[in-house]
Amino acid sequence: MRLGSDPEVFLKNTNGDHISAIGLINADKWNPMQIPDMPTGYTLQEDNVSLEYGIPPAATADEFVQHIKAVMNASKPYIGQALSFSKLSCVVFTEDQMQHPGAHIFGCEPDFNAWTGEVNVKPQPPHEWMRSAGGHIHVETTMDANHVGKLMDLYLGVPSILMDINGGLRKKLYGKAGCIRYKTYGVEYRTLSNFWIFEEKLIRWVWQQTAAALTSNVDVNKYSDLIQNAINNDDSALALDLCYMFSLEVA
Repeated sequence: MRLGSDPEVFLKNTNGDHISAIGLINADKWNPMQIPDMPTGYTLQEDNVSLEYGIPPAATADEFVQHIKAVMNASKPYIGQALSFSKLSCVVFTEDQMQHPGAHIFGCEPDFNAWTGEVNVKPQPPHEWMRSAGGHIHVETTMDANHVGKLMDLYLGVPSILMDINGGLRKKLYGKAGCIRYKTYGVEYRTLSNFWIFEEKLIRWVWQQTAAALTSNVDVNKYSDLIQNAINNDDSALALDLCYMFSLEVA
C-alpha cells in the first residue's frame, strides 16, 4: 500500500482573523509549485482561499507522517511570520477576503458517490463566503474503487465523526459519505476534512485505518444505510454504535 494526500489548510493572522491565501504562492492546481530543494512531489498551490499541499506517495506510516510534516514546514516561509495555520476545516470568511475572482472558484472537477456510482452534485455554500478544507487520501490499490470508498467510509469516515469537532459544518459543503474520485493508481477518498494533518497520532491513524479498510472482509453493503446516515447526518450516537460494532479505532 502507498498513500498520498493533498490536504488544504486555512491561514489566520495574529488576531485570529482568517486570511485568504490568494497571491501568496501564485500557483494553482493546474500549475502547482514544486517546492525548491525538496524531492519531486512536494508541492504548494492556492486552492480557492486555502493553501493546498501535495506530497509524494508514502510506502510506510513513518514516511506518511514525515511527508505531511515536511511539506507543512516547508510552506512556512511562503506565508510569512504574520500568518499561521488554522485548524478549522470550515470558515465563513469576511467580505474583504473574498474580493478576488479565485475565491469564488471551487468544485471544478466532479467527484463521485461510491455507494451509487453517480456524480455528486456541485456544492452550493449556505453562506456565500463559507469555505471548507479537505484532507483527501490518495490510495494506490488495484481493488475496486467504489468498494474501497465504502470500506473507508466505515473505517475512517464513521470514527472521524467522533474526532472532527468542526466536521459537521463542513458537511454543508463537502464530506458526504462515499465521496471519491477515480484514479489510474486507485482511488482518492474525499470524505475527511483536514482535521488529521495537525497531529502525528492522527496522521498515523489515517494510515492504520486505511490499511485496515483495504484488508477488511466486512460486507459493507449490508450496513450501507447505517454508515451513510452516520456520516451524512454527523450522527455521533450512531457513529459510536458502529465503532463498538466493528471495533473501529477512535484516536
